[in-house]
Amino acid sequence: MVADWVRCERCADLIYGKRFARTLYVCPDCGWHSPLTARQRLDQLLDAGSAAPLGEVRPLHDPLEFTDTRPYPERLADARARTGLTEAVICVQGRVEDRPVVVAAMDFRFLGGSLGCGVGALVCEAARTSLARRVPLLLVTASGGARMQEGTLALMQMARTAQAMAELDEAGILTVSLVTDPTYGGVAASFATLADVIVAEPGARLGFAGPRVIEQTTGERLPEGFQTAEFLMAHGMVDDIVPRSALRATLSRLLSLGAPPVRPHATGTPHPTDTPRATDTPYAEPHPSPDGHPDASPPGGRGAEGTGDAEGAGGARGAVVRRVEDVAERDAWEAVRGARHPDRPTVMDYLGHLLDDFQELHGDRLAEDCPAVVGGPGLLAGRAVMVIGQHKGGASLMERQAHRFGMPAPSGYRKAARLMRMAAKLGLPVVTLVDTPGAHPGPAAERGGQAVAIAENLRLMSRLPVPIVAAVVGEGGGGGALALAVADRVLISAGGVYSVISPEGCAAILWKKPQAAQAAAAALRPTPRELLRLGVVDGVVPEPPGGAHRDPAEAAALVGDALAETLSELVPWDPDRLLRARAERFRRFGLDTGLDTGTGIHAGDGDAQPPTGRDAS
Repeated sequence: MVADWVRCERCADLIYGKRFARTLYVCPDCGWHSPLTARQRLDQLLDAGSAAPLGEVRPLHDPLEFTDTRPYPERLADARARTGLTEAVICVQGRVEDRPVVVAAMDFRFLGGSLGCGVGALVCEAARTSLARRVPLLLVTASGGARMQEGTLALMQMARTAQAMAELDEAGILTVSLVTDPTYGGVAASFATLADVIVAEPGARLGFAGPRVIEQTTGERLPEGFQTAEFLMAHGMVDDIVPRSALRATLSRLLSLGAPPVRPHATGTPHPTDTPRATDTPYAEPHPSPDGHPDASPPGGRGAEGTGDAEGAGGARGAVVRRVEDVAERDAWEAVRGARHPDRPTVMDYLGHLLDDFQELHGDRLAEDCPAVVGGPGLLAGRAVMVIGQHKGGASLMERQAHRFGMPAPSGYRKAARLMRMAAKLGLPVVTLVDTPGAHPGPAAERGGQAVAIAENLRLMSRLPVPIVAAVVGEGGGGGALALAVADRVLISAGGVYSVISPEGCAAILWKKPQAAQAAAAALRPTPRELLRLGVVDGVVPEPPGGAHRDPAEAAALVGDALAETLSELVPWDPDRLLRARAERFRRFGLDTGLDTGTGIHAGDGDAQPPTGRDAS
């Protein structure tokens, strides 16, 4: 039921409730589009009675045992009680003017529509259903970003959903994204901007960094209308702005493009309808290789035994530590501070020690050469590779400023994508060196399409037909780091960290005070041991006693030997095997393995009442 009278949040006029409902919760005077629940979206867009919920998935429940001012399970329980939903998305099959479609509709009221393991699993299940039935996929987005309480496993959902979108691209299945207000962070930088067609409601905001983050970080006052649908349209980032009253007709026209033709995968991978569905089992078993070994080793955490030669951080040079018990425990805040040490080797230091005949290549062939991303071909232990890294600059403030403190702009990610496509063309393995606080948060980066650039890299890397090895050699910050880390194997230096968000950012949002950064670091668990336990990384690279900054040459030698060893494992694999194993690696992230108390999530639960205004937390 809608209230008798509703006050418009834009013009402040009072609107008669029944009239507001007839106008689909749009102000008849100023055109303000009120937020909708996921259930309302489905009711408005789909033919009456056509919605049928998809099956259950089993994401992990509180994988980090996260507590800020409240334990995460309490926040989940409260969100479920308030919304009547079990997760921040509802996924159904339905019809729009009798045209079949699979829909994943997000609900901002549920923990800000945050992208966690449950949302990632459900969106991937929607994509898999679309693929199996060969009908278009519609994504209705509303999100504040990745779910901090699930740490790097939430971050992995960006790669996981981008991979699902890539599979739909290869199969020729139409994808449509409807951007609603607001859509930020990990959702904006993954499936929301990877659709064939992106439409937005009037006034809907979309971007990688939110306005408050941009203003606090850069000190710049943002122009009126920044990141709105109208701004995005003017900067070429959406296809159309469609008022709510015209959405059904617009979607029907798009869906009328018809059923896609059956086409073989360019990579030769099996048709997705032949693979197990998420509703059959939480994991699909890796495909066996001709020698009887599985294509993909299991994630290196949760008690995985590992097969590396090293028995600890003091092992022989070149050893990759793969067993959790062989990695030293570290205080999380001290680990963060150590990864940021100004004397740690930079990516250019590593390249100078690691590569012979390195030829740096410049430019994104569109706008500029981003100084925060360096890359080019060279010889690693005699093997030709394409190396791409994030460069923070040297020890001086001036040099770090010149390299944007290692925070890439959209042109940096486009340059990386250009080099990766070149590597695929020439059959060169790709090595990425990750060391960034995150993507650049400035207004110019948002105008240049930061979210789209990151999302495009996630999709590209998920299906690149050459081996990819990523090494976090310092700081791995959020989606800005993940955009170079969708790899067959992910390594981390013993002095590195990798997190969904910085401890300071997490403290400001959840604790409401930046001074809680130390507590936030402990809750986020960004250390190599924890990342190996969770399976986010496959191995830890030892460092010299006291840290990489004590002996940069030795640190580089250790990283180089680890990279060479890992590449030697992957290079013999053919593209089909690589892509199958990479797909399985990311499909597993966040699913219940039986070692945690998984919470079954049903896509069709809940039917919350229409909002009378913005009540999302």
